[in-house]
Amino acid sequence: MRRTVFNEDHESFRKTLRAFIEAEVVPHYQEWFDDGLVPRDFYYKLAELGLFGIEVPEEYGGAGIDSFKYAAVQYEETARAGVNFGGSGVHVALCLPYLLKLGTPEQLERWMPGFVSGETMFAIAMTEPGTGSDLAGMRTTARRSDDGSHYVLNGAKTFITGGYHADRVIVCARTSPPLENDRRFGISLFVVDTKASGYAVGRKLDKIGLRTSDTAELSFSDVVVPAEDLLGEENQGFSYLGQNLPQERLGIAYGAYAQAAAAVRFAQEYTEQRTVFGKEVASFQNTKFELAACQAKVDAAQAVADRALEALDAGELTAPEAASAKLFCTEIASEVIDRCLQLHGGYGYMNEYPIARLYADSRVNRIYGGTSEVMKTIIAKAMGL
Repeated sequence: MRRTVFNEDHESFRKTLRAFIEAEVVPHYQEWFDDGLVPRDFYYKLAELGLFGIEVPEEYGGAGIDSFKYAAVQYEETARAGVNFGGSGVHVALCLPYLLKLGTPEQLERWMPGFVSGETMFAIAMTEPGTGSDLAGMRTTARRSDDGSHYVLNGAKTFITGGYHADRVIVCARTSPPLENDRRFGISLFVVDTKASGYAVGRKLDKIGLRTSDTAELSFSDVVVPAEDLLGEENQGFSYLGQNLPQERLGIAYGAYAQAAAAVRFAQEYTEQRTVFGKEVASFQNTKFELAACQAKVDAAQAVADRALEALDAGELTAPEAASAKLFCTEIASEVIDRCLQLHGGYGYMNEYPIARLYADSRVNRIYGGTSEVMKTIIAKAMGL
């Protein structure tokens, strides 16, 4: 489809990124897949490429480009190659918006140089065992000291992407009891040093997909957090989380669309090379019809994702629009990837083929960032239902 969302600068970035992936990622990806995470020094290479500083203001060592479109290009190129960059996506796409919006000048001066260079990798810890999407029900606490100089953090988090390699983690914790008419009140955000006493990384979780993205359990036992590491205002953390959700959900939607597009490419290449009964699989009418139908769905998902991307860059993306984009693109991607795997036959079930990894990687799209059921609730509410 004809697109207008990207300009020459974006396409130049795409060319550089594609070459980097072919040289620095593809040759090592099987080893990373087997190990269950990317090596820590890979993040320094991403930093050298400039990926961590694109949206960081120039005074803190970044490029100062206020646009999500470069991230969108990254989604497309990693999906195209059937790879991912481990927990670095959380570092930039999820953590950076909180830091830039809520960080004081003193905090940004402390944290941003390491953020851009890859010396200080960030993750964010919201989900707790037993709470799932109910963030207001979190039990992790941060008790302020009598002299106000620090907080004492206790509790546990799970499903923390990037948690294994992280140097700093934005931890959501309850600093005050919920109000009778507002259970969301009383949550605060802290930028916690992972080297602090009492901070522990538990299991690196064994996932069915996103194998190279380290996901961990975290625990906090009387972790002392300096008061100057409170991010934003005390007790207002839940509102901050809600403000960044549209961008987070757009990122998931865009990644899902890109995965669906990659699946069609993988399936077409495979069926053009594979022969059955003396004929290329791609020559059968059923194969043509399946690929054509999948391509039409990818075109629709691309249009939805691009529209939401333009709205985000214009500062106009609403929560219901982001929810709609996420719901549509992730559901379409699930359907398309499944059909493209089917066209691979038995080989589609083998991890040596990128379609198999894509099938496993994409399943979580309908869960994290808010489940499909949560997206439907948001959309229905916006409809007045």
